[in-house]
Amino acid sequence: MQKLERIAEQIRKAFDAQTLARDQALGQTRALTRHCALAIRAVHRQETETMEAHLGEAHRLANDLKNTLANYPDLYYAGYTQDALKEYVEACNTCALINGQPLLTPEELGVTHFTYLNGLAEVIGELRRRILDILRHGYSEQAEQLLESMDEIYAVLVTMDYPEAITNGLRRQTDVARGIIERTRSDVTFSLRSEQLARAMSSLSQQLNGIEPADADNTPIVSQEHDLET
Repeated sequence: MQKLERIAEQIRKAFDAQTLARDQALGQTRALTRHCALAIRAVHRQETETMEAHLGEAHRLANDLKNTLANYPDLYYAGYTQDALKEYVEACNTCALINGQPLLTPEELGVTHFTYLNGLAEVIGELRRRILDILRHGYSEQAEQLLESMDEIYAVLVTMDYPEAITNGLRRQTDVARGIIERTRSDVTFSLRSEQLARAMSSLSQQLNGIEPADADNTPIVSQEHDLET
C-alpha cells in the first residue's frame, strides 16, 4: 500500500503540472484570439501600424502557446488550442492578401495542416468584407484581384477530399466558402455593370448637350462603347 501511495503522489504531481499548463494555455488562447481579431479590424480600417503591432503580439502568443504545451500534445491538439491557432492563420493571411503580399505557409506560421486550411477557408469571408468596402466607393481592380484570391483559395480547398477526422471539419468550411464567393462575384459583377452604365449615360448626356464625348482621361467615347460591347 505504501507503493500505491507513492504512485498516487506521482500522478497528482503530473496532473498538477498538466492543469497548470492547461490554465496557462487557456489564457494564451484568449489573448491570441483577441489580438487576431484586432489585427483584422485594423487592416480593414487601413491602420497599418496598429495591424502590425497586433500581428506581432499574436506571433509571440502563438509561439508561447506551443512552448507551454510542448509536453502535452493532448492539450495542444484540443479544440480550444487549434481554434485559436486557426484565428492566427486567418489574421496573418487576411492582412497579407489585403496588403498585396503573398500568403504565409503552414511552416512559417508553425501550425498543423488541417488548422492552416481551416484558417485559410475563413480568410474568404474577410476578403468578401474588404471587397464590399471597396465597392461602396465604386468598382475597382483591387476588388477583382481579391475575388481572384478567393477563387484560388477555394480551388485548393475543394481538392482536399479527405476524411473529416483528417481535415477537422474542412468540408463544411469549404461549402460555406463557395456560397460566399458566389455572392461576392455577383456583387462585383453588378458594380462593374452599374459603372459601365453610368459612363454610357454620362456620354449620351454629353452628346445630347453638344459636348465632345470623352472620359476622365480624354479618351474618346468610342473606346468606352467598345468596352461595353465586349
